[in-house]
Amino acid sequence: MSSTLGTLYRVTTFGESHCKGVGAIVDGCPPGLELTEADIQPQLSRRRPGQSELTTPRQESDQVIIYSGTEFGRTLGTPIMLLVNNKDQRPQDYGEMSRVPRPSHADYTYQMKYGIRASSGGGRSSARETIGRVAAGAIAEKWLRQTYGTEIVAWVSAVGDVEAPEIDVGKVSRTAVDATAVRCPDADTAVRMQTLIREVQAAKDSTGGILTCVCRGVPIGLGEPVFDKIEARLAQAMLSLPASKGFDIGSGFAGTRMLGSQHNDPFVGKGDVLGTRTNFSGGVQGGISNGEAIVFRVAFKPVATIGLEQKTADVDGMEVTLAAKGRHDPCVAPRAVPIVESMAALVLMDLTLCQRVHRDIRPV
Repeated sequence: MSSTLGTLYRVTTFGESHCKGVGAIVDGCPPGLELTEADIQPQLSRRRPGQSELTTPRQESDQVIIYSGTEFGRTLGTPIMLLVNNKDQRPQDYGEMSRVPRPSHADYTYQMKYGIRASSGGGRSSARETIGRVAAGAIAEKWLRQTYGTEIVAWVSAVGDVEAPEIDVGKVSRTAVDATAVRCPDADTAVRMQTLIREVQAAKDSTGGILTCVCRGVPIGLGEPVFDKIEARLAQAMLSLPASKGFDIGSGFAGTRMLGSQHNDPFVGKGDVLGTRTNFSGGVQGGISNGEAIVFRVAFKPVATIGLEQKTADVDGMEVTLAAKGRHDPCVAPRAVPIVESMAALVLMDLTLCQRVHRDIRPV
């Protein structure tokens, strides 16, 4: 099983949904960075369950502990171990599922691949695994912000068939995003999203959503053509997330309906570097960051585990009726916001360190 991401900034996550704890080991963080739990906790608190009526009621404070890699509040350049203890464990909620794989979940495929699986909460396929990613991403984000002024902001741009209008990616902030429980910075759309989520929740069902993410102040030159282009690395990171089903960047699929004369981004002078008048490229050309804002979207499917009764089959192929127990989000999109931001930070951090090996880079 591959649980490690990155080349120079390497992150290995560990833990299952209902084990004693989850976390990450970060190797390659530059020494001398001021770092305490207070730098990491805000993103974990935005990710944690039980934060609103729109999320799973599982109660976890998700308090992170830095076990190694720092002294007197500064990184040493040695591996950083991050641990979050699981508190509200209820493996008994999943007893029936030991013999009945949940439709569209990872139960069956994990069992067939490894010959064994964690039947409670999905084990490593659970979104609880993302705690380690978020904790490691918070460190990367702080270093990028201090070193290059990089800002990363994600928000919910669609829930089911409710879509937000186009938002100014140059101005959107986390404060505006967090102003609503559904994490959509457009207040009117947020109300309609929340209504839809409550409706599917009452019906013991689930719905999907789309997140948009902007990365501002990204240095020019990030990306390692041809196989580690920046959009390829971002896509791999985002599609490794639980429930993710789609990724596009810049104009994305909509760009296929444009002419080249419409889609091209003409260059303009911006101080001592070139910029572009438009940004259909999404901040990336030739697989390399060009200094413009990187804008991408991630699609998340409806949560597979639902309380609504479904006809399915047990491990012997016998037809059964399954109404899943446990505590689950009716829509993953609101809690996925800090996860997407953290995965973007992990990729940008790693590619920045790789570029620094080639040559010095400077803030945009």
